[in-house]
Amino acid sequence: MQQRLSSLLQAGTTRISKGRHFELIAEKRLQAAGLQPLWRNYRCRGGEIDLIMRHDQTLVFVEVRHRADRGHGGAAASITRSKQQKVQLAARHYLQQHGLNEAQQACRFDVVVFEGELPEWIQNAF
Repeated sequence: MQQRLSSLLQAGTTRISKGRHFELIAEKRLQAAGLQPLWRNYRCRGGEIDLIMRHDQTLVFVEVRHRADRGHGGAAASITRSKQQKVQLAARHYLQQHGLNEAQQACRFDVVVFEGELPEWIQNAF
């Protein structure tokens, strides 16, 4: 039992650290394109945003996805409508917490996907 629990914890840690690894690469890529980082891994009840950045006067909510292969449609296909709704919920929460709303603050939802190691940045993805 202890061995199995240890294996599960180790697998989860590896998955989380891989996720952080790709989020950092995505953040650096976006910074090189002129975006300014504001927040990493913003969480609220019901949703999470990997990166929140500013591009000129626009808040950019970024979802980062990695898939080693395209066996199940690839990284972009893994961002389901349900996942989009969770990101949008978290974005509304972030805006509320900062005294903003969608009418007064330009926002967009970008995606950075990794098929292997190379990032692809999709602006206005949803």
